[in-house]
Amino acid sequence: MSRTALFVIDIQYALALNPSTAIPHASRIIESGTAVLKKARDYIDSTRARGETPDLDIVVVQHEETPDRGDLQRGTQAWELAFPQRDGDDNERLVYKDVRDTFASNPHLADELRARGVSRIVTFGIQSECCVLSTSRGALSEKFEVSLLSGAHSTYDAEGKAAELIEREVEDALRKEGAKIVEWQAWEP
Repeated sequence: MSRTALFVIDIQYALALNPSTAIPHASRIIESGTAVLKKARDYIDSTRARGETPDLDIVVVQHEETPDRGDLQRGTQAWELAFPQRDGDDNERLVYKDVRDTFASNPHLADELRARGVSRIVTFGIQSECCVLSTSRGALSEKFEVSLLSGAHSTYDAEGKAAELIEREVEDALRKEGAKIVEWQAWEP
C-alpha cells in the first residue's frame, strides 16, 4: 500500500503566534493548518474506526537554533509548536531539525518513511523560501512525489517583495522541479 506523509513544517510560537515576531500572514497559516490537520486526523481516525490501517502519516517538524543563530531554542516559548503531534498515535511523529531541509538534518528519515511505505509527501508551513522549499526539495531529491499546499505556507516580507510574491515564486520553482501545487482547501488525504 502506498502511503502519504503530511509534513507540518516549523509552525512555531515565534513564527505563528507571537504578535511581535510572527509572519504577516500567520492567521492564514493557523487557519489553514487547523483545517488541514483536522481533515488528516479525521481521516486517520475514521480509517481506524473501520478496522483498516490508515495510509497517512503526519510528520510535525520543529526547527531549533543555538543562541547565536536565533530565537528558536529548545525549551523556550518561541520554540513551542502551534500544532503538536498527538501523543501515542502511531501515525504521527515529531522530527527535530537544525537546518532548513528536514531530510538533511535527519539522514535516516527518508529510509524510515520508505520502510513505512511512504511514496508521497505533502508539505505546508513556515517559511516558504526557507524550510518549506528546502524540505520539499529534499523530498524530491529522495525521489518522493511531492505536493505543496498553496495558501498553507508563508513567510516574512522581504526588501522589495511581499510575502505573497515569495509564496508564488516558491510554488513556481517547485512546480518546475516536479512538485504538484494543490490549494489547501482542495487537498484530500
